[in-house]
Parts: sequence; C-alpha cells; structure tokens
Amino acid sequence: MKTVILAEKPSQAGAYVDAMTQSERGDGFYTVTDLVLNGTATITYGFGHLVALADPSAYGEQYAKWDLAQLPLFPDEYQFVVPDDKKKQFNIVKRFLQETDTIIVTTDSDREGENIAWSIMKQTSIDLKAKTLKRLWINSLEKEAILTGFANLRDGWDYYPAFQEAQTRQISDWLVGMNGSPLYTLLLREKGIRGVYSIGRVQTPTLYLVYQRDLAIQNFKPTPYRELKATITTNNGEFTAHLEPNTRFTDSQSLNQFMVEHQVMMGQQIATITDVQRQAKKTASPRLFSLSWLQSAINKQYHASASDVLKAVQTLYEAKLLTYPRTDTPYITEQEFQYLSENLSAYQTLLPAAIQLTPSEPKSRYVNGKKVQEHHAIIVTKTVPTADKLAGFTQLEQQVYELVFKTTMAMFLPDYEYEETVIITQVGQALFKATGRVPIKSGWKALFASDNGQQASEHDEDDTQGNEVLPVVQTGQTVQADVVADQKMTKPPVPYTEGTLITAMKTAGKTVTDESSQEILKETEGIGTEATRANVLETLKNRGYLLVEKNKLRVSTQGATLCQGVALQPLLTSAEMTASWEKALQEIGTEKRTQANFLSQIQRFVQKLVDEVPGQLATNPVFNQQIATHKAAQAEADAASKLGQCPKCHVGQLVDRGKFYGCDNYKAGHCDFSLPKHWSGKSITPTAIKSLLKTGRTNKLSGFISKKTGNKFSAVLTLKDGKLAFDFGK
Repeated sequence: MKTVILAEKPSQAGAYVDAMTQSERGDGFYTVTDLVLNGTATITYGFGHLVALADPSAYGEQYAKWDLAQLPLFPDEYQFVVPDDKKKQFNIVKRFLQETDTIIVTTDSDREGENIAWSIMKQTSIDLKAKTLKRLWINSLEKEAILTGFANLRDGWDYYPAFQEAQTRQISDWLVGMNGSPLYTLLLREKGIRGVYSIGRVQTPTLYLVYQRDLAIQNFKPTPYRELKATITTNNGEFTAHLEPNTRFTDSQSLNQFMVEHQVMMGQQIATITDVQRQAKKTASPRLFSLSWLQSAINKQYHASASDVLKAVQTLYEAKLLTYPRTDTPYITEQEFQYLSENLSAYQTLLPAAIQLTPSEPKSRYVNGKKVQEHHAIIVTKTVPTADKLAGFTQLEQQVYELVFKTTMAMFLPDYEYEETVIITQVGQALFKATGRVPIKSGWKALFASDNGQQASEHDEDDTQGNEVLPVVQTGQTVQADVVADQKMTKPPVPYTEGTLITAMKTAGKTVTDESSQEILKETEGIGTEATRANVLETLKNRGYLLVEKNKLRVSTQGATLCQGVALQPLLTSAEMTASWEKALQEIGTEKRTQANFLSQIQRFVQKLVDEVPGQLATNPVFNQQIATHKAAQAEADAASKLGQCPKCHVGQLVDRGKFYGCDNYKAGHCDFSLPKHWSGKSITPTAIKSLLKTGRTNKLSGFISKKTGNKFSAVLTLKDGKLAFDFGK
C-alpha cells in the first residue's frame, strides 16, 4: 500500500521528516520510514496555495480589460489554475497523488489548510473516493506531538465541509473584488481620479472603521467642563478625593446650583469621614492568548504590526517553541495543562531564582475543554530553548516568545494580593470618594516586573486603580477639606492602532478590549478570521489606503475617496453585516448552509452594487466634495513630481515613472527622453535631477562605484548628448 503525506510547505514537511526514523530527500519530496507509518511513505508539499482562482480573462476575452458594460461577472463554473512558477511542484505532487492508495492531509490544521489540500487534490482530477483519506490534526510541530498525531489520524472526509467553507470565502471574495474593484475604479476615473480602487468583502468595512474614527476625530469639538475634587487633610496626612458619583458640570450655573443644594463651598471647610472600607483583594494572572489578543498586546507594547506578529509566532511555531498560532480562543484543555505542569522544572530554568513555579489545580479562567473547538490558546511547548537558541531569533520573535512564556507560566504563580481602602468624606451634603491600594503579595506580577508595569495594564482588566497609600482614618472623624473645581476639556476619540483595529475587527466594531468581554460577543464572529485579519491590514497599507504614523492609523486621501464612494452601500461598510457573513460562512463548515446558497447571496449583493453605485456617485454631494478635494491633492502631487523641463522636447516635464525618470510628453510618441534612477552603483535622487535640469550639473555626489576597480568615488553629473556624464573637475 502506497501512502502520500501532503504538507502545506517545505518547512512543515521538514518538521515531519525530522520526526521520522529514516528519511531520504528527493526533488520536491521525501521518502520516510517509521513504525508509526507501518512502513514507508512519501512526504510531498505545496508552496502554500498551489492552486488559485483564474483571472476574469479565463472566462472570455471581453473580460481581459475592465469595462463597465461587462459587469457583473458571474461565472457558471469557477475555474482554478496553477500559477506558472508553481507548476513544477504541482506536477510532482500530482504524480504521487495519482499513484498512491492512501493520502494523509497534513496541511495546517485549520480551514485554510483544508482549502490548500483539497484544492490541490481536486486539481489533479484523481478519484478521491477511490483513495483512503486521512487527516493529521496537531497543535505543535514537536516530534512527540507529530508522532502522536500520526498514531491517531482522523477521517479526512470529516473535514470536507471546512474546505467548502474556506472555498466559499475564497470565491465570495473573488466575486466582490473582481466586480467591485473595476466598478468603483472606472467610475472614479470618469471623474478624473487616477489609480486602481480595490473593493473587498472584508477589507472595505475594515477601512471604513478607521475612516469613521478619523471623521469623529476631525469633527470633534472640545467642550469645557468642571469636576469637583477635595484635598482632605487629617492628623496623619492628606489625600485627594473626587465627587461621588463623579459629575461633569458644563456651565457655571449648574455647578453653582449643585454647590448651593449640597451646602458645599469652594476652598477650606470642615468635613467628616463617613465611611472607611478596607478589603483584601486578589487578581488572577492574565488570560492566555488568542492570536488577535497577542497581536493587540504586542502592538501596544512594542508597536509591531499585526502581520509582523503573525510572522514571528509562525516562526516560533515552526521552531517548535510555541503552539499553533491561528487560534481564536484563550483556553486550553486538561491535556495541555498536564504537560505544562509536568515540565515546570524545565521552564524554571528560564526564570529568576526568586520566582518559583508551583504545581496547581487547573482553573476555569484558563482551562476549559468545552471552549476549545479546533485549536487551544497560544502557549509554550514542551521544548525549552537555551539562551543561545533564543538569541538567534529576531528581537520581535524574542519579545513574542517572552510574553507568551510569561503569560503561560503566570498560571503557576499565586494571585496578586492587595488591600484596597475606600474612604468616603462628607463635605456639606456632598460625598467625596478616595480609593487607595497597597500591595501585599506581588504573586504573578513579579514575573512582569521588568516590563515596567505594561503587562498589568494590557491584561489585567481588574487592576485599574492606582497604588496611593491612604492615611489611617476613623468613621466620624472630623477633617479639613479644600474643595476646588478642576477645569477640563472633553477629549476626542483615540485613533486606531493596528492592535485596537484587530480588536475592533474581532468584535465587529464594538469597542471591547479584554478577552473575557470578547468571549461574550463571540457570536458576532467579527470581520475576517484569526488567519486573515493581519493580511487584510497589510493589503490596506500596501494599497495606500491606510497610513501609519507613530503606531496610529489614519485613512489617506485615496482611502477617504473610496470610503465616501462606498458610504451609501451599508453591505460594504457595515462591520456587523460583514460579521454576519462570516457567521454564515461558518454555518457552511457545520453543514447548516450550502455553498450555493451563500454565493447566490453574494451575487445579489454584487448585482445591487452594479445597479445602484453609478447613480449614487453621480448625485452624492458629499462624495463630489471629496472628489474636488482629491483632485486638488492630485494636482498638487503632480506639480511636486515635476522635476524640470525636458531638455529634449522642451515641452514636457521630467517626472518619476517608477524605474526611471521620463518626460511626461511621452504619450502618442511625442518624447522618449529618460534618465536612469540608478547609475554606476548609485541611486540618483530627484533633488539631483532637479539641479541637473536647472543648472546643467549636480553638486558633487559620492558613492559611485568604478566598473573597473570596484572602488567608490565622487563626481559631478552633467548631461552630454542627452545622457549622464561625469565631470571630475572642480
């Protein structure tokens, strides 16, 4: 019996090979032998997606060029192709799959992994019903986890619905993108706006979230208000108390009325301590990480992008140090808790001697098998890296590992304990409240002492009070109160960061930041998935719709134009509507809905866009105002891009044309003058070109490299017969 193991990519295949007793490498495959396989098997692999949806041109020449008259495009049957650069590996995989009796799917254990595997298998046109199909389902690439997984293979057909879900998501995104993008792009070009405008089922509502936040910030008008506070002086010291309940007074009249009604004066007056509460409290360690929560935490602490965090976690997963990254739950099962407990002595080697891990019973805050569906929370594996091995990772990878390691180990440390004191002081007929907190036992917080307190602020939703030590007072004690009205201004909404935007995507735009509240809102499903959100943000940044400035996101002029264009299409802009689509997709994975049903819904939506958008863009005054703003910015950018008069035709202007500087009078063959961006090993800047066109020469430039000697030299550039030349004179 021949067995083929189909992996997702070479690195994953390599991890499986390392776990086997014997192996031999071939071209695009390995031959392996191990008892767990009952003999010999072939491991082959993709390069991620070996199969992709065909471009529109595959459905007819009329779709090769964008044309409003050809919209919408609804293929009767969707075509899939193998990209040219992947055909060699696909043919290797195809040959093995055709010849085998048993196929073991070992791509990533998630829906996209199913899509990759099933797309490859279907593209080979083999009779899958004639094969034995098995599935490897693991959360770690450690040798023991791999061998245990191969010893407990699952029925591969059980995961076919997950493939249908992933493929439906893929096709629906194609339908929206291949119809929406040309629709909006061509309509905007009719209004004089250049560029390509990409529409996406997930990316567009994500962009719109940031756009709405930008508008809220831009339109925000600060409002002055006052808050009452009192400095309370006692025999043992003084402390600050705030009006209870806290009240904002927006004008002098309402403040004065409150003062009169409650017999309170500004300044010094006699007051009475009416209540003193001292209570011992404790706070449990942070919850474990889902991918989104880890991306948010790392972005807040180190300003790393969501995409970079995912890459770092993936690297650590492939290095067998962290468990599977694309998970949406902060829980683990009893099985993971057991292996963590059994390896505490090994983990202890990475901690200071003062911090001692102790075995404990599993707590529902972390361990709940019922809430683990496909993958458990991101935790450390049994493999404990040496200091030298950790040093070999990038700084971000080290930071990610350290945070996950500490958060995992915090489960095995005592709670943080403190005494909370609440003092209520009566001034006239008004009450003022002061809260103080005194640490008793640092517990798990000692683990994060070197993080400058950042861990507590990011993870511990209960630890929101300050650590002010209040003096000892008694109920009924007479004290002195100095009442003042603080002058304050309301503050605008805070711009999104990648971390807070990932959270907003997960909660369908709801302003929720902690994992426990996210669990309550989990039924909304959110925008995108754990596996796709980082890629969506990268797409928006790469297309120039989202700009990042000091870790804060804002929408560009191009992005604002797109958002104004889609503003009248709530199915494109509503985060909650997109979340409902994600939920419908998951119903396909549980066989509660069919692929055809969902795609027909998407087609109706696309048809609605094609029917309504042209008229909306023609008559929307707010959109047309944005068009005027965009065209002005476009003209300003055009003027700034002009480097000087073309020395050949003396009509056009030299502009940056990507790989070279060229005359903008090139259309219809009027002028072909150009200058290189790189010459003799040096990049020629626009500033140098401006000087060259204006004065005939540049300043002396350094960094040229001699073709003969390879040595660097400096020289002035001039133009000679329309070409760059060196001038070595003074």
